[in-house]
Amino acid sequence: MAFKGRKSSTKNPPFFSHEFVIQNHADIVSCVAMIFVVGLMVQVTSPLAYMFIAVHHNVTSEQPSQAVPDVTRYTYGYKDLCAVFFYFLICIVMHAIIQEYVLDKISRKLHLSKVKHSKFNESGQLLVFYIMSVLWGGDAILKENLVLNISSLWEGYPHTEMTFMFKFFFIIQMSYWLHCYPELYFQRTKREEMAARVRYATVGLVYVAAGYLLNFNRVAICLLVIHYLSEALFHVARLIDFVDKEEKGSKAGYLVSDVVFVLARLASIILSVLTFWYGLSLSDTQGLDLPSGNFNIPAVRLFALAAVSLLQAYLMFHFITDKLRQLREQAPQIQPRKLPVKKAVPKKKKEDSKKSSADDDVNELPEVDQNTKKSLRSRANKTK
Repeated sequence: MAFKGRKSSTKNPPFFSHEFVIQNHADIVSCVAMIFVVGLMVQVTSPLAYMFIAVHHNVTSEQPSQAVPDVTRYTYGYKDLCAVFFYFLICIVMHAIIQEYVLDKISRKLHLSKVKHSKFNESGQLLVFYIMSVLWGGDAILKENLVLNISSLWEGYPHTEMTFMFKFFFIIQMSYWLHCYPELYFQRTKREEMAARVRYATVGLVYVAAGYLLNFNRVAICLLVIHYLSEALFHVARLIDFVDKEEKGSKAGYLVSDVVFVLARLASIILSVLTFWYGLSLSDTQGLDLPSGNFNIPAVRLFALAAVSLLQAYLMFHFITDKLRQLREQAPQIQPRKLPVKKAVPKKKKEDSKKSSADDDVNELPEVDQNTKKSLRSRANKTK
């Protein structure tokens, strides 16, 4: 199944040119993904294709979990890189489908400017990802009973065994943040916007991969759901701002988003302190053991706690500075007081005024004869 790419002109660009790749990147990537799917149907290539599509490293536990008994559980391994690559391709295709058949049709009706058009596309794509992640992660949290039993975040560490949907959640997360890098090229991202998007995708990829590889997957999924919930509300408010011209709904949306954002930062710090500072320090499984996946040592715990806390502090600092900037822009500007400007007096008027003042001075002299007054007037005219 092929998907039509966006066309900026009626002319067909030459093959293997930048314009050709950008316009048809969804078709190209979908063909690459179909190679793995078709490979499952051929007996010779089936094991190789299965390595990319399926989730591997399943384990058989002698004592099944009490919460979910008789369920196949998985650990992580090198084969996860193949799965991340395949679903990385799927994320690119899904990005193009959402852009072509949803966001582009809506943006044409709104008649947005170039700056707002770019922000509209960014918020639309992230909102779909955040809503899916919140629903998926929330379902996994409820099934693992992590809400009512907070101590399960650190009890039984290392949490090397995961259910299928639990592990698949992290694979999709890493695939999504990886696909953000080529999308900068496919979406023709401007150079001034590129640094912020690269930084955002890198932070997401590093934190998800660290929680997955260090077996902090339980606390990681809780922190991700909290963060994604606050980000989803923000992008909902921003999309309402683009649609609502009267700005009544957008103000209420931004207010709710701001409150949830602050609460999310507070909840993230509380969960991190409880897990890394309090819970894991009291665990019986202390020490570094790479084969068993145990990273419960003070250095790793402090590094993880500092990483989460610094991220929350950075987000809060950016939030406060942005709000202060908005307040300065909305505040009425006080205009400086204008000083009275002296009107320019013509030269003739100045001479007449000086002459009249000199005559007045002479006339005011008491008891002076007419000849003396005439001589004084002539002297005054000569001095001018």
